[in-house]
Amino acid sequence: RHSHQLVIHQRIHTGEQPFACDHCPKAFRDKKTLINHQRTHTRVQPFTCAHCPKTFRAENTLMAHQYLHTGELPFHCDQCPNAFRDKKSLIIHQRIHTGECPFACAYCPKAFRDKKILIIHQRIH
Repeated sequence: RHSHQLVIHQRIHTGEQPFACDHCPKAFRDKKTLINHQRTHTRVQPFTCAHCPKTFRAENTLMAHQYLHTGELPFHCDQCPNAFRDKKSLIIHQRIHTGECPFACAYCPKAFRDKKILIIHQRIH
């Protein structure tokens, strides 16, 4: 399992994306991400919340949602007391401490910690 995860990780550095979507031009580093993506085209959402009727196409999205019901915040910042429902939110938060802003605007010098904020910002241009 670890050697497989290493291969997937190394694709971050090589840029290799061998798993192509049949429905659009997107490609991915691993099969699991491709399968989750393909569900956007088929609208299949096989993961159902145990606490409410909501359904999700990816198991990690279901897990993050279920933390809403339990109040659990399993992802803790090692720099401050903040904690989060999902790893992605923690990573974005940690950029406050590092000063990292990896999402640069193509139209002006501004850069952002979160890709969603960049997309909102670029609408003004």
